Amino acid sequence: EPFIPEFARFHEAKNKRVLEIGVGAGSDFLNWTRHAEHATGVDLTEAAIRLTDENLQLHDIPPAKYTLQRADAENLNLPSESFDIVYSWGVLHHSPETVQALKEVFRVLKPGGNAKIMVYHVHSWTAWMLYALYGPLRGHFSMTPRKAVYKHLESPGTKAYDLSEARRILEGIGFTNVRLSTRLSPGDLLEIKPSGKYQSGIHRMIWKFYPRSLVRAIGHRFGLYLLMEGTK
Repeated sequence: EPFIPEFARFHEAKNKRVLEIGVGAGSDFLNWTRHAEHATGVDLTEAAIRLTDENLQLHDIPPAKYTLQRADAENLNLPSESFDIVYSWGVLHHSPETVQALKEVFRVLKPGGNAKIMVYHVHSWTAWMLYALYGPLRGHFSMTPRKAVYKHLESPGTKAYDLSEARRILEGIGFTNVRLSTRLSPGDLLEIKPSGKYQSGIHRMIWKFYPRSLVRAIGHRFGLYLLMEGTK
């Protein structure tokens, strides 16, 4: 994801306290530990916490630089107004109550602190492909791109938002200086290895002849990644 450093701006964490929600295997969290005064990472699974800790140890990050703990994004066991930056990449749209998770982001931010959150964008090539595949092509004419993402993109229940919805949610919670943008994902370009359910001859043809050059030429407007920033 070559644009993550531009979005996260890890270097701006100098002398600051950072929270990452959903550390995964710790790829981004490693960068926060290299710049922040202290970085806290949370994840819903113990496996992610263990993998991230192993990753940091392999890179010789001093244990005093970070804290890792298992947590529910909708109910963070963290003090209010504790962090200068809260970051989450591709996580909160999987939460059953995404708005509640965003309220928790706002709660734990210090006044003047910044949130940097990526969720999925409904007006995207990925959503439209899933809609075509699981809607009209299968006779499911009540299907919509939003429902297709909800049912068929990653874990069931995955949400996607448009720009106006994202702005309304963030400003309704209390965020100011809201900045929104979209970026093409590898899925939008079909630059990912097809999973087991996409191995038929038709799917191979789609992967082979997909108009990647055209999608790139149109730009990031219809990218799956919706990048949200806001200030408390």
